[in-house]
Amino acid sequence: MKAKILALTLFLVILLAKLSTGADEPQEVEVGIYILNIGKFEVSTGSYTVDFYLSMKCRDACDPSNFEFMNGRATSIDKLIDEPNEKFYRIQASLAENIDLKKYPFDEHFLTIQLEDKRNKSDKLVYVPDKKSAGVDPSVVIVGWDLLGYEQEVAEHFYEPYEETYSRFIFKIHIRRILLAAIIKTFLPVIFIVIAGLLALLIHEQDKLWTRIGINTSSLIASVMFHLNVTSSIPPVGYLTFADKFMISTYSILLLSLFSTVMMMRHAKRKDDVTYNRIYLVALYCIPVLAVFLYGLVILI
Repeated sequence: MKAKILALTLFLVILLAKLSTGADEPQEVEVGIYILNIGKFEVSTGSYTVDFYLSMKCRDACDPSNFEFMNGRATSIDKLIDEPNEKFYRIQASLAENIDLKKYPFDEHFLTIQLEDKRNKSDKLVYVPDKKSAGVDPSVVIVGWDLLGYEQEVAEHFYEPYEETYSRFIFKIHIRRILLAAIIKTFLPVIFIVIAGLLALLIHEQDKLWTRIGINTSSLIASVMFHLNVTSSIPPVGYLTFADKFMISTYSILLLSLFSTVMMMRHAKRKDDVTYNRIYLVALYCIPVLAVFLYGLVILI
């Protein structure tokens, strides 16, 4: 009799332990996002608009509708399905992202949709990616960008002042600037400017040095104006972009060409033909080699 009572007591203890453990487990919510449309992506502000379906499913009855966007605000939310264990919305949201322009104009970015529950911390509710309900519609086009795909992930975000941790669902849309457009609009004009400046190195006659210096100065001014035009479409940043490094190399090349012309004019007035010819040959062979080296260094770094 005592053995039966002991066994029953042990069973009840194990059962209560399991029930208490299950009660402490957070509610899992499967989240899936299907992108319908992406509005104009403003590089200057990092802002964009997204139209998408949002699917939220639970194993048991739950209420995951108290979500909010952590990188923007929803402009409209339409609830299409409202079941005890499933919610389905169509949402339009205005969002923003901190963008990295170090590789501009060959930059790539992730446009994100970040969700958190307003009330339930990570010990009460956690998000789980729902791969079946996620995707990007084939008709989605972002003007000026290639759409490379999407990713889903869940992270825990800790708020230090409040000592609270929340589950955060992040949907990432991977985009890249169109390569051909970046080359034609950004680097092709600069290449022609540099070629024109280097062609001035072929002028050897002393009576044509003013023509040579005119080509040098006009090429330098054209490169400066083009640089200002290229960088006007991006916000001021505290680092050098790829385009900035490329243009600094261009300035160095054109300034050296201008400097060699000035030195040739100086020695031409002194009737120092030996030094004149030496400067001409050094500039003719060294500056193009230096141009290849500088541009190669910018590409490799």
